[in-house]
Amino acid sequence: MNKPRGFNLRVADGIFALRPLILLLFIVGTAVMAYSMLQLRVDAGFKKQLPLDHEYMQTFLDYEREFGGANRIMVALMARDGEMFTPEFFEAFEQVSNRVMLLPGVERASVRSIFTPNVRFVEVVEDGFAGGNVIPADFAPSPEMFERVRSNIIKSGEVGRLVAEDFSGAMVQANLVEGDVQVPDYDPDNPCTDPDRFPQPTDGSLNYQQVACYLDSIQEEFETENHSVHIIGFAKIVGDIADGARGVVTYFGVAFAITALLLLLYSKSIWLTVLPLVCSTTAVIWQLGSLSLLGFGIDPMNILTPFLVFAIGVSHGVQMISGWTAEKYFGGRSPAGLHQDGIALESIEIASSIDAAKATFARLLAPGAIALLSDTIGFLTILLINIRIIQELAITASIGVAIIIFTNLVLLPLLLSYVRMRNGEAFRERQFAKAARTSVVWRFVASFTRPGVAAVTLVLGIVLFAGALYKSQDMQIGDSEAGVPELRQDARYNQDARLISERFSLGTDLISVIAETVPQACTENPEIMDAIDDFSWQMRQVEGVQQVISLPMVAKVINAGWNEGNLRWRVLPRNVFIMRQNLQNIETSSGLLNRDCSAMPVMIFTEDHKAETISRVVDRVKELRGQLMNESLEFQDPEGVPADAEPGATADCSGDLCFRLATGNVGVMAATNEEVRAAQTPMLLYVYGAIILLCLITFRSVRGTLCIVLPLVLVSYLAYSLMAFMGIGLKVNTLPVVALGVGIGVDYGIYIYSRLAGHLKEGMPLGEAYMHTLRLTGKAVFFTAITLAVGVGTWLFSELKFQADMGVLLAFMFIFNMIGAMLLLPALARWLLRPREAT
Repeated sequence: MNKPRGFNLRVADGIFALRPLILLLFIVGTAVMAYSMLQLRVDAGFKKQLPLDHEYMQTFLDYEREFGGANRIMVALMARDGEMFTPEFFEAFEQVSNRVMLLPGVERASVRSIFTPNVRFVEVVEDGFAGGNVIPADFAPSPEMFERVRSNIIKSGEVGRLVAEDFSGAMVQANLVEGDVQVPDYDPDNPCTDPDRFPQPTDGSLNYQQVACYLDSIQEEFETENHSVHIIGFAKIVGDIADGARGVVTYFGVAFAITALLLLLYSKSIWLTVLPLVCSTTAVIWQLGSLSLLGFGIDPMNILTPFLVFAIGVSHGVQMISGWTAEKYFGGRSPAGLHQDGIALESIEIASSIDAAKATFARLLAPGAIALLSDTIGFLTILLINIRIIQELAITASIGVAIIIFTNLVLLPLLLSYVRMRNGEAFRERQFAKAARTSVVWRFVASFTRPGVAAVTLVLGIVLFAGALYKSQDMQIGDSEAGVPELRQDARYNQDARLISERFSLGTDLISVIAETVPQACTENPEIMDAIDDFSWQMRQVEGVQQVISLPMVAKVINAGWNEGNLRWRVLPRNVFIMRQNLQNIETSSGLLNRDCSAMPVMIFTEDHKAETISRVVDRVKELRGQLMNESLEFQDPEGVPADAEPGATADCSGDLCFRLATGNVGVMAATNEEVRAAQTPMLLYVYGAIILLCLITFRSVRGTLCIVLPLVLVSYLAYSLMAFMGIGLKVNTLPVVALGVGIGVDYGIYIYSRLAGHLKEGMPLGEAYMHTLRLTGKAVFFTAITLAVGVGTWLFSELKFQADMGVLLAFMFIFNMIGAMLLLPALARWLLRPREAT
């Protein structure tokens, strides 16, 4: 009587019966996806990086037009000899100001430099006040005129803001806005207008790489032996990262070549090397093609995601070719296992390629599918973070991993069924003879199933987990270094940022707290002005705050000016008419108030944008506005909800005054950090919950599920502690690594446990069962981890620091997840599964 055939074998029969049709569909589909992939464009956007539903970003959007947002650019022209008052410098700087004014997406009213009419000076004269433009209408280069301009700059209060403190250079500032962007006309002499190189978004938003091209052209044109140009801003960051991302292709090629070489050494076959690489590459082509069909682009920040998909594909492909080789030449056993059991090679018939492929498909369908579903769910959990760029990353990665289910679990075995290896008998005999020498490494690894060794391993695991848990508390949510962490510290952008911060007293990092109040409060309500002034003074005392500027501070200086500059008069007047006199010449373009004075920003310049600095500033703002609620002034909590409410609660400013967080680049970072922090724990709970559920469904064993999951938890916290040790913050660029670490760990653990459980069901003792597992599945796991770790190790030499950081983290994940699956899993199996001892 024939034995009933399992579900997996019935599925295999059905799929392999349709081999030509399925392969034809894959060929046609890959051609279509390849064409679609060629239409994929780089898609970088500023607002994609904002958690738009967060409380801070609601403030940002409400006042973006009135006070500008975080999407600023700063262009500084510096005299190399330290003297800006020369005809050549002023001629060049006027041209730079004009060029910035004409940049795509620039809000022209926001452009500020000593050459723009919105930068004026005011001085006290005998008749009261006098003022005018910093650069007079009759300006002509001469020593006398330069002295007059120098005096005007000092009177304007722009020293340290638009002019360097040592008068070695000057700066142009401007805000970029998205929506209804005017597309520049094509100019064959200007490569930045090339529509093929810089296609315009259909929604009227900015092409930031095009803006970066214009900025680079300014830098190239005006940087001479006498002058240097320094540019910072989001658009410039995107351009520099996009330039560096072109080198990513080179590193991908190196990693691909290393993987191919090591795979050839492992498989000893050209076909068994080429096919896994082809299937993994096909998954990447389908991933990128699907993005284009869905209307997505690829952001420079997500440029590494395709390699993550390739790495996962190679991991599963190695398991498939390892299993196929065993099924074809050794009856599904490892050659070392045949030696161990005393089975002669001649008693094992060489199976046909199609039968071996069917058997491998049936054996790996369940563990492979469960592993890839776990990977997919791991990436989908990132959707919990309500930031578009992170959600695009989650969609990009999850699509890629889902496609691997078809390319590596269906396409690869179908292709293997057509493989006709030359000298197969000789290959089998070589493998069998080599396996006769029992590996010292495998004997050592198998020793972790012994009770004593397993007990010591578990104790060490607990100690490691406690240490990792403690150290992981130091991991920052957000940036942990000054400068742009995506670029190396010696990158041109970070050098420019440091120079601007050193030469100009107000740095590049700004968080503005909007004092929202009733109309005309600045002139009609002295109590509100006092409250804002006190808030400003308190914020100046916070560690990490470089400078604070607010309307009451300016009003006090003007009040002293009306009284012969006497410092005793540097106070806020109580008389309404005097206050009106003081503020009558302060324009809305100053950024200190809106048209009806119902909103007054408190501009807080910080020394850097490290996570700890941002946390100190934001925490102090929340503390101060909480104190103001207890004072006599009617004050409305801007969150309008309890203190422990979820991030993103909307503001309800119905009282006389509230302080709303926040605009400025530091405000954006604060909102992003809070979103990541709020979603981090739920994200991990969801991914682990899904993995546990899938493992329980597949293996129907709580103890077996613990054997798979516990090493994964340990390595996750070890990765967090490594990030804390290396100063790598948890943010947009590192989130996929954390998700990938969970996915790769699941792959290793599921494959090893699946084969180990099968051997245990056959009645083998644990030690023997694990030795058999190691010689087949364990060997593939070990090879995969080493190969991928070596491949990503080359990223350490990348110009992009975030790629180098990801290389370190990925290599760590590959190696330590392999160690956890091969050493900790059998130790857990010894004490959780309680299998019988060998007799």
